[in-house]
Amino acid sequence: MSSSRRSWLLCGLVIGGALIATAQAGPAQTPSSGLDLRTFDRSVRPQDDLNAFVNGHWAATTIIPADRSSIGTFDQLQETSTKQLREIVDRLGRKSASLTDPNDRAVDAFYRSFMDTARLERLGLKPIDGILSSVEQISSRAELAEAFGSLSRVGVSVPLDAQVHPHQKRSTEYVLDFSQGGLGLPDRDYYLSDDDTFAKVRKAYLQHIERSLKVSGTPHADEAARQIVALETALARVQWSRVDNRDPVKTFNEVAVTDLPGVLADFNWVGFLGGLGAHAATVNISQPTYVRSLSDVLAAHPLSAWRLYLRWQVLRSYSPFLSKSLAGEHFAFYGTTLEGVPKQKERWKRGIELVDRQIGEALGRRYAETFFPPNSKARVETLVRNLIATYSADIDTLDWMGTDTKRAAHEKLDKLLLKIGYPDHWRDYSSVTIKADDLVGNVTRSTHFEHDRMMAKLGHPVDRTEWDMTPPTINAYYNPTVNEIVFPAGILQPPFFDAGADDAVNYGAVGAVIGHEISHGFDDEGSQFDAQGNLRNWWTEADKEAFNRKAKALVAEYSAFEPVKGFHINGELTLGENIADNSGLAIAYKAYQRSLDGREAPVIDGFTGPQRFYLGFGQVWRDKSRDEVVIELIKADPHSMPPFRVLGTVRNQPGYYDAFGVGPKDAAWLPPEQRVLMW
Repeated sequence: MSSSRRSWLLCGLVIGGALIATAQAGPAQTPSSGLDLRTFDRSVRPQDDLNAFVNGHWAATTIIPADRSSIGTFDQLQETSTKQLREIVDRLGRKSASLTDPNDRAVDAFYRSFMDTARLERLGLKPIDGILSSVEQISSRAELAEAFGSLSRVGVSVPLDAQVHPHQKRSTEYVLDFSQGGLGLPDRDYYLSDDDTFAKVRKAYLQHIERSLKVSGTPHADEAARQIVALETALARVQWSRVDNRDPVKTFNEVAVTDLPGVLADFNWVGFLGGLGAHAATVNISQPTYVRSLSDVLAAHPLSAWRLYLRWQVLRSYSPFLSKSLAGEHFAFYGTTLEGVPKQKERWKRGIELVDRQIGEALGRRYAETFFPPNSKARVETLVRNLIATYSADIDTLDWMGTDTKRAAHEKLDKLLLKIGYPDHWRDYSSVTIKADDLVGNVTRSTHFEHDRMMAKLGHPVDRTEWDMTPPTINAYYNPTVNEIVFPAGILQPPFFDAGADDAVNYGAVGAVIGHEISHGFDDEGSQFDAQGNLRNWWTEADKEAFNRKAKALVAEYSAFEPVKGFHINGELTLGENIADNSGLAIAYKAYQRSLDGREAPVIDGFTGPQRFYLGFGQVWRDKSRDEVVIELIKADPHSMPPFRVLGTVRNQPGYYDAFGVGPKDAAWLPPEQRVLMW
């Protein structure tokens, strides 16, 4: 996925607010509503389209900035976080000569290396000469397999992606996982679809490769580009769909290392594993039919074509860190053609994002110290535990879940691991050489460090204290194999929580997304893992059938939405996130009602408490995106587009109908028998 997109699209699970009041504290004496009434379109009725009512005027009057694919509340928070990080980096830069902490020195040097554009222009391709030379020296199929491993080690995309994560069925252990990879376009449909939109992208991609190869001095760049696209298309033909890849049972296929030749014959597995620096007795193969089919793809293309393909993958990976000609060409395709963004972000912003991506905990430690007050962590934990308690109470009321399944659900909820703000133990980057005059070297060495740190986990118990996101990240996640919910400090700040506002909007906004995160443990994918994080069916057959009936109805509902003409939401791909939105909002509404403790909510700005709750939910998903990126996300991302996350969720909620008096003549109305309520 392109890194230019906001982080909510990676997980779609966000909470916010540095100063979260507990439910027991009650509303402020003179609270504001927490609603930005200037964004409302009063010509639209909330009974017809809640998103348009809350965000319509804003959408009609807001222009997407030239350096962005979209604009919305998440983007605004990302902008705030980036500016906060720059304050830290600038402060370190002013003390550069006297810095003693190795992590601080690394942050300072890495950022300065990115900002030294004059040096990058003088160097041209020289920084990657060594990597390109290693590709040109591949003289056999055995060396090709070894190169797949060694190039992965420095962040170059190859047909077999290698990751280490907790074992799906033995969650206290790590497993080495091989999965499909190696494409330069966002999804296999970009290569295979007959749609004119994708045909145009393929043509532009071919031209982009050709231009990049010419700049790098590759002879016969036009023919080379055709060979590269043909090879990537062959890989795309045998890759699994994103829907199939969501199935944890299908993607669990453990194989002994000694049996790997039986999966992919005529492949130098010893050399590949050696190039990766991996030592394991067994591995998981996420897409076995893809790996078996690699034998035919490898044989069908000459070694010279594979060298060209790898040369391109090196250029694609490192172009953003080279001279203006290559970096500009990279953005012209991946930014403008793919996502419709006419202008690249300011360089300092890209520099901040790079440091966060490569040595994020070094920068994140200072971020947490500066922008995440100590009392915030406890207050966030209180709110999250209130949502967990509401989930626990709700389990006992479910008419589609039997006694045995409810008992297992309670156990899973009780063992949910909660992480707030930042890790307890910070990563040490002192062994990584970071130089102010070597940007590509910094990227290579930090990538190498992270890869080797990942491989070193094999054979050791799972570290349950580890984080998969850095503290400034504007996102959150649920990890089923650890049964944990994680909320980085970056999203625990305004505008997603208003400490001076009445509880209703805060529960509708932050409460709903906290509930969303918790519910991932019980969506169609997460529900297949037990309390210990092991892939195991803990449902009765009858309960699972009842769950699947609800899920099937939700698939049909979302598949009818058409964000861009001719492109419908994939209800199967987005099912997990849609379930989480559905469940999270339902639980947050119950938590809000509990917080009132029998009191009647005040009317503020002309809206009742229940109305403000749902309007607050709508505010969270304020968004305006370019069509190009919407199409990309429909194909490659497991989230529905923000407007439909509002409409598709509220129209299933009984509280929404009660709050606004929604009736059969209103556009948002669904007959009761068609409404889906998971929790």
